[in-house]
Amino acid sequence: MKELTVNAVIENIERVTAFVDEQLEALGCPVKAQMQIDIAIDELFGNIAHYAYHPEVGPATVRVEVTDAPLAVIITFIDNGVQYDPLAKKDPDTALSAEEREIGGLGIYMVKKSMDDISYEYKDGKNILRIKKMIGE
Repeated sequence: MKELTVNAVIENIERVTAFVDEQLEALGCPVKAQMQIDIAIDELFGNIAHYAYHPEVGPATVRVEVTDAPLAVIITFIDNGVQYDPLAKKDPDTALSAEEREIGGLGIYMVKKSMDDISYEYKDGKNILRIKKMIGE
């Protein structure tokens, strides 16, 4: 397990992505899965940066774990900002046009669709969001 703690600011998305990509490349992660994970990082860390401590700045930890049989990566985002469960919001109605749809929710919907598992819990004053992506054959 590897971990990185940085300030939850938009400017650190690139640093977090590079940290995770380093672990993925060491595993021989397929490019498609890595791109899906990178998009998820952008969305999830971006949400933490925008909303967790607003207007203040606070820490966010990103943890990368690998499981065997089947090979998968679990990425956990931890912050102690405002309690917020992004999975509690109803999925957007993608049958509606962009003009008809409610604003918000599309990014987390895309993350849900591209990951194999996603979970949220609020524990000990911390938001803990986990995504899991299978990277084995």
